[in-house]
Amino acid sequence: MANIDPIDARILARLQRRCDEPLEELGQHVGLSRNAVWRRVKALEERGVLVGRVAVVDPDAVGLGLMVFIQVRAGHHSADWLEKFRRAVRAMPEILGVYRMTGDLDYLLRARVADMADYDRLYQRLIARVDMGDVSASFVMEELKEGSALPL
Repeated sequence: MANIDPIDARILARLQRRCDEPLEELGQHVGLSRNAVWRRVKALEERGVLVGRVAVVDPDAVGLGLMVFIQVRAGHHSADWLEKFRRAVRAMPEILGVYRMTGDLDYLLRARVADMADYDRLYQRLIARVDMGDVSASFVMEELKEGSALPL
């Protein structure tokens, strides 16, 4: 790993699983004092390696049990279209991830909604904001693995 020593990698691996772990416990697991761990965490933040700390919310517990992947073909291939699309998807909190793809489709969107009716409202808002070439969706029936921790 570029510019990540083994101790930093162990710190990052633990923080990805539990970012609220007390520094004393984190230090015990990586073999450093509380202060040494704190200095390393601060250095990782300053270098832009550690970019945030979040709480993971159970989507079912907050009524967002349906995950949908939306495949988009661009209406146009221009800088203006891309900027309009970028603004539209960033303004919709249901859309959790947007990826420009190789191959037949242009963009893949990952969204969380309550149900099919909620997805339809999202779809209607999206196509009202941006001219799309083609839009299709696939709905997740079962999540076999979900996570954000990188393999350090």
